[in-house]
Amino acid sequence: MKDSAIQSLAAEIISEARAQGLTIATAESCTGGWIGKALTDISGSSRAYKGSLIAYHNSVKENLLGVPKDTMIEYGAVSEEVAREMAKNCAQVFGVDIAVSVTGIAGPSGGSNEKPVGLVHMAIAHDTNVKHHRYEFRGTGREDIRREAVLAALELLMAEMKG
Repeated sequence: MKDSAIQSLAAEIISEARAQGLTIATAESCTGGWIGKALTDISGSSRAYKGSLIAYHNSVKENLLGVPKDTMIEYGAVSEEVAREMAKNCAQVFGVDIAVSVTGIAGPSGGSNEKPVGLVHMAIAHDTNVKHHRYEFRGTGREDIRREAVLAALELLMAEMKG
């Protein structure tokens, strides 16, 4: 059911972006390119979707997305601050109107009391605004958490376009 919701929402996003003349890019960590896949599964998506950077390792966040190393050291890769930098810099790197970023802990390992498995930070950069969203997904496993994150990111993207 959720996969069909992802496909349907991705189609709606591409249609809306094309209608408004908007361009989109994604910066993904824990979702591993799944958002980009959902968007590029839609025929004609290249008129709105410019690309994705899968910034799974911190060195990619730093070297290709320009997230300051000090920010990652101080707040951790899974944080509001890093999600905001990822989205803002993704928009600049790709030269798009809207960028969404996702960084989180999909599990089953890697969580802590402070940052549990299922914690995901997302940000949407649109024009000069960057909005942050924090989630704690309680899926039954890694794939469920990632799927929930993809769906949430697409919902944020759609809401941003509809203003």
